Amino acid sequence: MSNTTVHEVSYPDKLRDAKKNTLSLMSAQPAVMKGFTGLHQAGVAAGALDTKTKELMALAISITARCDDCIAHHTYDALKAGASKEEVADAIGVAILMGGGPGMLYAAHAIKALEQFSETEK
Repeated sequence: MSNTTVHEVSYPDKLRDAKKNTLSLMSAQPAVMKGFTGLHQAGVAAGALDTKTKELMALAISITARCDDCIAHHTYDALKAGASKEEVADAIGVAILMGGGPGMLYAAHAIKALEQFSETEK
């Protein structure tokens, strides 16, 4: 029998760490990160689609791309943009459709992130 322990991922901690690491990256690559920051801001700005919808799309893509840091960012940002838990769960369902089995397993990560961020907002 294996002695491995299951490590519970804390998505609020993951988001905090990713933000901290991004600051280091900004220091090392200011021009690149300035461009990326502008792209991010433009990409989620309200247009034909509102910011909430764009964040839900970004979350679904994060799941299919299997990026836990992205899941943390876009779960948090979708909730901040006004998405309900039910809307986030619905976007997760679309990601399962588009991502197959691997998408389903990363969708479980997004559900955990949703639970954790919902708890911290209480």
